[in-house]
Amino acid sequence: MTTVINKLVIIGVGLIGGSFALALRRVGKVKHIVGIGRSTQNLHAAIELQVIDEIATDPARALHQADMVFLGMPVAQTAHTLEQIAPYLQANTIITDAGSTKQDVIAAARHHLPMANRHHFVPGHPIAGAELSGVKAAQADLYHNKHVILTPLAETSIDAVKRVEQLWQACGASVSHMSADEHDRILAITSHLPHILAFTMMNHIRHSTPEPEQLLRFAGSGLRDFTRIAGSSPEMWRDICLANRETLIKQIDAYRDELLVLQKLLHEKDGEALQQTFMSARALRGDWLKP
Repeated sequence: MTTVINKLVIIGVGLIGGSFALALRRVGKVKHIVGIGRSTQNLHAAIELQVIDEIATDPARALHQADMVFLGMPVAQTAHTLEQIAPYLQANTIITDAGSTKQDVIAAARHHLPMANRHHFVPGHPIAGAELSGVKAAQADLYHNKHVILTPLAETSIDAVKRVEQLWQACGASVSHMSADEHDRILAITSHLPHILAFTMMNHIRHSTPEPEQLLRFAGSGLRDFTRIAGSSPEMWRDICLANRETLIKQIDAYRDELLVLQKLLHEKDGEALQQTFMSARALRGDWLKP
């Protein structure tokens, strides 16, 4: 692990960006961290928590001699952010992100970044997070034993990819590479759809009774576990769903088909088929969670 960042600029110092900073700081892979963001209160909290060393409001000054820029804001802000910082990026500054969708991020980079900067652009996505947001939720060990997916552009330099990979590995993560469209398809199934289901379940409860609080008094840990991710940032998940909407719509259709099969089995009172369906689901989950 030879990569050390002298100056890291984090745009969007929340859970993801803040945890990246803390993890790198803990293992001595970064010397100076500059934070840029919309919330002055959040940035001052980042200073107090020693997540960043400096708050910047001037992008030219912030990006001067920056080794790396980490984009940690919601994905819908990516195009605007790249447009704003492009004039001030040095040719050798590495730019990476943590967005949950990748095809839209790459399209924004190709539109706003000159080729010299695209050579050093490494799209990424850590498969880690929490239902809480903001820098106060940041954790130095958030990425430990988690997966990070990198989706480099065809024009991204091998050296830039290697440096970003080394930094994520220093955070304790396992790094994989894949195409942007494959990433977006996989995440639509394993992350984006589950979040929609959790939000929808809570809304279903709200619409099922004039007094949802009374109903929830009798809910057990199963509902609490299932809907935990409905506590996530609505703004962030709005942006993710819209960015990956075409793939996500297909997955919603496929999930609806699964529900229709169950509905049919219930109409037919087919207990044996229901049990087989549940056994198949349990077996897959058991295989997934095996140590």
